[in-house]
Amino acid sequence: MPAIPTEYIPGVCNIGADEVRYRRNWGIGGAIATIAMLAILIALDAAPAWFLLLFIPAAGSAIGLLQARSRFCVHFGRAGLFNFGRKGETETVAGEAARQADGARARQLTLRAALCGAAVAIAAFALASVVQ
Repeated sequence: MPAIPTEYIPGVCNIGADEVRYRRNWGIGGAIATIAMLAILIALDAAPAWFLLLFIPAAGSAIGLLQARSRFCVHFGRAGLFNFGRKGETETVAGEAARQADGARARQLTLRAALCGAAVAIAAFALASVVQ
């Protein structure tokens, strides 16, 4: 198993343990919210189109978990920041090449999270359509 980076690597890793924990918690919270929303929609016998709203918490969960797993914060990547200290303390990325690498990684993770959210929402929509 590869070592977990403990310092900033452009386009690869821009957050430390405190920030990773924060994003993991957001991801878990988003997953719980997705399941709760699904349960509510089922209990209300909602029209299939309502199930598409699951995209929001599912994508939120995915972005949190993806950031934690990759040790890369999308916001920091777009803003040219990194943090390996306590949560909330940031440093500025030096160099245009590093900023571009971080921006590309941020776009990649955002797209992956959106695809995860869309997959959950479309699957729920399809299942609700079949059941009704």
